[in-house]
Amino acid sequence: MKEENSESDSEDAQSKQLNSKLNDAIVIEKPNVKWDDIAGLEGAKEALKEAVILPIKFPQLFTGKRTPWKAILLFGPPGTGKSYIAKAVATEADNSTFFSVSSSDLVSKWLGESEKLVKNLFQMARDKKPSIVFIDEIDSLCSSRSDNESEAARRIKTEFLKQMDGVGVHNDGVLILGATNIPWGLDSAIIRRFEKRIYIPLPELEARKEMFKMNVGSTVNTLTDRDYRELAEKSDGYSGADIAILVRDALMQPIRKLQSATHFKRISGPSPENPNVIVHDLLSPCSPGDSGAMPMSWTDVPTDKLAELPLSMNDMRRSLMNTKPAVNRDDLVRLEKFKDGYGQDA
Repeated sequence: MKEENSESDSEDAQSKQLNSKLNDAIVIEKPNVKWDDIAGLEGAKEALKEAVILPIKFPQLFTGKRTPWKAILLFGPPGTGKSYIAKAVATEADNSTFFSVSSSDLVSKWLGESEKLVKNLFQMARDKKPSIVFIDEIDSLCSSRSDNESEAARRIKTEFLKQMDGVGVHNDGVLILGATNIPWGLDSAIIRRFEKRIYIPLPELEARKEMFKMNVGSTVNTLTDRDYRELAEKSDGYSGADIAILVRDALMQPIRKLQSATHFKRISGPSPENPNVIVHDLLSPCSPGDSGAMPMSWTDVPTDKLAELPLSMNDMRRSLMNTKPAVNRDDLVRLEKFKDGYGQDA
């Protein structure tokens, strides 16, 4: 009797430990990402509204044979906004519990623990429904079968398939949202479980233009609409993440000019302390040959006397030359091939 109680206590303690790990994966604070914050990807946004938002807002529409999607796979090049879209879903899906889980959260070094984590994850999602389970890099959790695959990896996949099928239970009110950069690495049985497979492509011209604007934001700049269009035209093949990195580098260009400046001159401009007041004794980096140029370095400039350093198109062009897209062309071909065979455009 004591042994039975001891085993029961041990299982309870283990279950609590597993749930504790999973609790770390639950986004309690809703991310503040709106649909409008995402440039382009209209197809993906509409599909997710159809799958998540509408059934929550109008459950009476989704009865009988008309049922919401239960599993959606987002696939595409890295840096195209798959995780960002998931955050928008969490923001817009009122009253839903959002589980954001990386595959590494579900893969444990302890033998047999990973499949228990998968089982507990689905059980927690059912307990807290309506819920959304977002699993990033799902390919590392559910890769295609191979001869050298470990027994532990096979068990994780088997448990995942079992839970997605809802064996012995109902998964109503639970949406599985998977994301991957290499969908061809997924097990074919897993691919079939995702009823909707949405391709998240590299941004098109208009979306890239909006991304440049969004990343520059409220930073003081001299860019025109024509400049933004030129940047969009010259960044074909760049992902949203590539553009964000490019703009971050460009934003540092005025700082680099400041650090390397050997001369400054006095100019008029908004006061650093009160932008509504124009002052006439600000210092700005300049060329040694400029009228009024004074030999000095940035360390000699008083904190409240430095003029604004606006971002210019030349700064953007310089960073565009130095920042190359991270997406491999061969991978793009494979993604297009997978889309033609299994997916749909966003």
